[in-house]
Amino acid sequence: MLLINLKENDTIDKALKKYKKKFERTGVVKELRDRQQFTKPSVKRRKQIIKARYKQFLNNPK
Repeated sequence: MLLINLKENDTIDKALKKYKKKFERTGVVKELRDRQQFTKPSVKRRKQIIKARYKQFLNNPK
C-alpha cells in the first residue's frame, strides 16, 4: 500500500500527481510488462551491453 503525505492546502490534483509518481517509482507496471513475454538471459545480457555502450558513447563522443 502506498502512503502519500499531504499538506492541509494540497489539492486533489497534487495528491494524484504524487500518487502517480510514487507508483511509477515502484516499477510495478514495468515488471508486469516484462513478465508478459519471456526473454532469454543471453538476450537480456546483450541488451544491457548495447545500452551500456550507448551510454558510454553519450558521455564520451568521438
